[in-house]
Amino acid sequence: MEAIAHISTAFGSKFGVPRQAGLVEELPGKIVFTEKYRNPDALRGIEGFSHLWLLWSFSEVRSTEWSPTVRPPRLGGNTRMGVFATRSPYRPNPIGLSCVKLSRVEWDSPEGAVLHILGADLMDGTPIFDIKPYLPYCDCHPEATGGFTDPLENRTLAVKFPNELLEKVPQSLREGLMGVLAADPRPRYQNDPERIYGMEFGGLNVRFRIENGTVYVTDAEQLPQEGESTDA
Repeated sequence: MEAIAHISTAFGSKFGVPRQAGLVEELPGKIVFTEKYRNPDALRGIEGFSHLWLLWSFSEVRSTEWSPTVRPPRLGGNTRMGVFATRSPYRPNPIGLSCVKLSRVEWDSPEGAVLHILGADLMDGTPIFDIKPYLPYCDCHPEATGGFTDPLENRTLAVKFPNELLEKVPQSLREGLMGVLAADPRPRYQNDPERIYGMEFGGLNVRFRIENGTVYVTDAEQLPQEGESTDA
């Protein structure tokens, strides 16, 4: 297989990326096609669909061997489950599947036709293998059960983000960043109220700590651009 496109998101590293697509609906992203597939005819009719399936590559996974069991972070990182009973990136074939909302199609951008989406759980630059429309009549199963994930709590935290720091975040990314922090980006087994976490988001290093159900943002530093010196 070859990549047909790459996604552009605010996440420059894996930490902080939502655990599943759609958990933070406000997160914007755009899908830019490679030159070979930059043909608007390939998207004819896509604007009529509200949601899309993305098949993509876990491009940052470096493991060369597979294991029949993995340790899902949501179970504390100690309990093993079968790899095919999880959405772990450590799989025989590192392929991801995400359902995202199609916000709009930009037909005449300098990069050709571009898909603007919401709610993705992908790092910036992730290769896309395929795009398919989400079909409610066959893809939606309200009666479905979630296996071992059903009893797990989906925690929403309060977020304390000082205005002087929030102003450093581009306006278009603020709502998404607040949603990411409220969803608790830490691994479930980490719960040190004194620990300061750093998350790369929208060209910033957003630093925060979590105590008693509240996220306290402590800094938002501009990250150096590629090739830019970090010397004082």
